[in-house]
Amino acid sequence: MRLKDKVAIITGAGQGIGRAYAHRMVEEGAKIVVAELNEIKGKAVAEELLAKGGQGLFVRADVADEASSQELAAATLRQFGRIDVLVNNAAVFSTIKMKPFWELSVAEWDQLMAVNVRGVWLASRAVAPQMRKQGSGRIINISSGVVYMGRPNYLHYVASKGAVMSMTRAMARELGDFGITVNCITPGATYTEIPRETVSPEQKEAMIKLTCLKRPEEPKDLVGTAVFLASDDAAFITGQTINVDGGMNFH
Repeated sequence: MRLKDKVAIITGAGQGIGRAYAHRMVEEGAKIVVAELNEIKGKAVAEELLAKGGQGLFVRADVADEASSQELAAATLRQFGRIDVLVNNAAVFSTIKMKPFWELSVAEWDQLMAVNVRGVWLASRAVAPQMRKQGSGRIINISSGVVYMGRPNYLHYVASKGAVMSMTRAMARELGDFGITVNCITPGATYTEIPRETVSPEQKEAMIKLTCLKRPEEPKDLVGTAVFLASDDAAFITGQTINVDGGMNFH
């Protein structure tokens, strides 16, 4: 119960890693706001949290949209009266068609950046006034291990996750005076229930061989780090990036 009575917004919590964050944080005593664009998936996760005895609220949210992000914060306050944690997890990834950067269209670039970068800014901007008012808060940004690898054939995604890491450091500087911490997690190649047509079995095996632990990374490997950063145990840690990839990258 490290997060007892804390109110946590998790964007993109209707599936994959976001869903895993929601389940683990509710087990730790948090009240969860499932912020998800897909209404069916978002409602399903909120119901799962309620079924296990937790408190889960679904809010349909498009983090790339300013009004939607503001309403996400407002709906959270109407239901729970405070905002303690924001996990900026929503991102375009599984639907990416891998291709050389010179074949990317401007539309593909802009659509991905709208969610992966602008969405992090807008969601953080929406919760910042309440966290400042409280004099406390935790923002956890989800970047990616591709920042260290420079993986080819999805430059827009790699660039977006580099931006998230840089934004973490700048936001930590700006919010520190208000008792708000901002940290970042870089997951490795994490395998979830979400299909990824662009990754072949051979590519998956090659990625596993790059790790020290020689096994696939699963959502359960990431949730403990998020809980730690959201908890009082991490109260004096801010502006940092924790790499959770089984030893694929050293830096």
